[in-house]
Amino acid sequence: MFKIRLSIDDREVEVPQGATILEAARSAGSYIPALCDHPDLKPIGSCKLCIVSVKGLDYYPTACNTLAEEGMVVQTRTDELQEMRRHTLEMLLALTNHPTSCLVCERRNECGDLRECMRKFPVTVGCKYCPKDGECELQEAVQFVGLENIRYQISFKNLPVLREPFFDRNYNLCILCGRCVRTCQEVRGEGVLSINPDFHRNHWIGPECLEDSDCRFCGSCVDICPTGALYARFEKWQKPEKTTETICPYCGVGCRIEVGVLDNRVVKVRGKRDCLPNNGQLCVKGRFGLGFVESPERLTVPLIRKNDKLVEASWEEALRLVAEKLNGYKGDGFAFLSSAKCSNEENYLAQKFARLVMQTNNVDHCARLCHASTVAALALAFGSGAMTNSIEELIDAGCIFIIGSNTSEQHPVIALKIKEAKRRGARIIVANPRWIDLCKIADVWLRQTPGTDVPLVLEMCRIILEEKLMDEEFISQRTEGFSEFKASLLKLSGPDASRITGVKSELIQEAARIYARGNPSSIIYSMGITQHSHGVDNIFSLANLAMMTANIGRPSSGINPLRGQNNVQGSCDMGALPNVLPAYQAVTNPDLRGKFERAWGAALPEKPGLTVVELMNAAFEGQIRAMYIMGENPVVSDPDSSHVVEALKSLEFLVVQDIFLSETAALADVVLPATSSLEKDGTFTNTERRVQRIRKALEPVGESMPDWMILCALAGHMGWQEQFCYDDPGQIMSEVAGLSPSYGGISFERLEGNGLQWPCPNPEHPGTGYLHKGQFTRGLGKFNVVDYRPSMELPDEDYPFILTTGRVLCQYHTGTMTRKVSDLNLLRGEELVEMNPQDALTLGIEDGELIEVASRRGKVRAKAMTTEKSPAGVVFMTFHFSETPTNVLTNPALDPIAKIPELKVCAVKVSKIRGE
Repeated sequence: MFKIRLSIDDREVEVPQGATILEAARSAGSYIPALCDHPDLKPIGSCKLCIVSVKGLDYYPTACNTLAEEGMVVQTRTDELQEMRRHTLEMLLALTNHPTSCLVCERRNECGDLRECMRKFPVTVGCKYCPKDGECELQEAVQFVGLENIRYQISFKNLPVLREPFFDRNYNLCILCGRCVRTCQEVRGEGVLSINPDFHRNHWIGPECLEDSDCRFCGSCVDICPTGALYARFEKWQKPEKTTETICPYCGVGCRIEVGVLDNRVVKVRGKRDCLPNNGQLCVKGRFGLGFVESPERLTVPLIRKNDKLVEASWEEALRLVAEKLNGYKGDGFAFLSSAKCSNEENYLAQKFARLVMQTNNVDHCARLCHASTVAALALAFGSGAMTNSIEELIDAGCIFIIGSNTSEQHPVIALKIKEAKRRGARIIVANPRWIDLCKIADVWLRQTPGTDVPLVLEMCRIILEEKLMDEEFISQRTEGFSEFKASLLKLSGPDASRITGVKSELIQEAARIYARGNPSSIIYSMGITQHSHGVDNIFSLANLAMMTANIGRPSSGINPLRGQNNVQGSCDMGALPNVLPAYQAVTNPDLRGKFERAWGAALPEKPGLTVVELMNAAFEGQIRAMYIMGENPVVSDPDSSHVVEALKSLEFLVVQDIFLSETAALADVVLPATSSLEKDGTFTNTERRVQRIRKALEPVGESMPDWMILCALAGHMGWQEQFCYDDPGQIMSEVAGLSPSYGGISFERLEGNGLQWPCPNPEHPGTGYLHKGQFTRGLGKFNVVDYRPSMELPDEDYPFILTTGRVLCQYHTGTMTRKVSDLNLLRGEELVEMNPQDALTLGIEDGELIEVASRRGKVRAKAMTTEKSPAGVVFMTFHFSETPTNVLTNPALDPIAKIPELKVCAVKVSKIRGE
């Protein structure tokens, strides 16, 4: 990037061409007050405080929106500039009626820490009563310019403080800088806030109630406010004594956060700025949802079942019991469920424990229920089952095709990148049976019938073939199997695709043309197309579409599955799967298996293990007799959950290791208390293959221990102390790197900053931003012929509705963490059955009425929510609420390749509850 040089306050500064004077001054360490400016926002120069003196100009330009030029000589702090700034600040305070006692009080430094005001100012105006005191940008500006008194009369507005979930809005302290309104529009793309100016009187920011608006409660407005007008309640009056950088424990984006701690309590949370993948942005859960770590419901001591009750025990007693019991279940009568919420190091030890200590490949985790079809299909098509490109690349895509992903709800920070791409001119295609937030910016919305993704995508491929929009050079040089795939497309017809999918042919044609001409085009998808009995076929179809148009192996293109939990990618990478060792090395390959046998000093089983659903079936049938579950809650998360409960009750011995007494833990014979990710060190791998450090911010609760320590202690009790002897997680990662080619160059020392994206084969390798450059991992990309297979269970006369399941923004997975945060429950505290108003009218159901939803496997009750988001004939529910166990209804039928269950299409009936 071209650099320019200029002088700032007699210091030579070098900045990129295109930088503003304000940016140049900041890089030189020169402070310039700028209350309307923020690095995330377009500069508008409205506050006029950032004026500077530029040699050769006969006026004072605002530094925030004046570009720096080569050879420019700038002064930021002359007497004249300071005098003008004082007048500007006086006028600003007079116009907005911001209290001045916190700004120009001559005795403010005499006040103590107990918020006792020496001048006895009332609580409404005294500086010690403002939560922003000491970090207020207005205070800093007043002090910098030397403003000592206000010549104008200031009247306290006495506006009521508006209490919202998570934060307060006190517009008595608002200076109308507009930052909150602009970040809501420019950065978050929501446009919820609006300015209601009434200078000298009662200006404020609308709407009056954010709960009744489309607010997403991301906290961006709170973080950007320069005064105390917006402030998170849990952060009031408490200043952190230390701040730790770590990773958000929720979705697969892997947002970097800074956690401020005081007395072992979280008192401040911010998204880390100037870094990947989130650049300071967070969602409601990452910003305000970490309070679960302080829940009184946390497990603090081991529990052992005695006389059919779980009672407290010592660690020695619990570990001795578990070791004695498990020694009697070695082999394929044992199973280990690992966790996408745990770290890479802990998942590595989980599969090592299962394979080495327990001599079985019966190890799996929740990825089986979400992205097993991704791993299977992309590995066969490309040679690697991971997201091909990076999150940051999305902003430069010419087209983004979002299918089976409610990105704004499930991966909000990635949705911000999609919205930014749209502002840069990208075309957006959304394929989703339900209306989602991104439909607002979509150029085309394809509202297909649930379960018809294959004919939809194949029809796009057929149109591209028919109109000769494919990249023939790429196909001939980089792929194989196209002739067979082409022949299969020629058998299809547009009218048939339209009839099956319910989408007009013209819309599919438009989408195909936009995607083919995107240059580049990126595909985003999630569990909306993976959780099907034909999930692998869905992904094969997308892989074919990307290869036809050469939208793979280059920046801002590719196929990008969004992982649902914080470490789904990493837990797969670590080998917490029944058929592969770490880095997807097949257990059936004797050479690969031998490498681990030599490293671990013992023979390992070669027969692939059972998957999650198969394990539950085997437990029910008595073939699996003992199970160890680490950080999973299958009683709520797995399909046909009534069957899961019966399967777990059929076990002879069940161990659950978790941070809460979940519905699954309540069934255990032994419960071991683990620590949260805020209480340990390690790594997570996010959805874009980025390996990042998690760092210990808090001390463990009670006697709880990190999962890796528990596994090491247990292995030691079972005679494997030498193979499980580690001082810290860094040593475990070193072992991973020595055995896993894609992690070969990864170490804790190299993960400072933005982390590393695998493959990273050696310590000198910089990591890989996008996959398949020049050549696919498998050599040639493989086109796969796909035939449409209807979902296993379709509506009929007895069960006339399709139930599809998903998540909502303010809750997470089975609710074990988010439901411990009271304000998240304010936003959504119970299950709702979202259904089309016409269906509700036909059934005589009122909005908010308690209704019953039944399938062939069970029934649940919840309140109806009528919404146009759901098409006629389709109802939507989540699985966040254990008291309404939606997965009692869902179908455990499996994809034949990936063994993933049919969670997204289930036939149900909906009925009123009549007099009981």
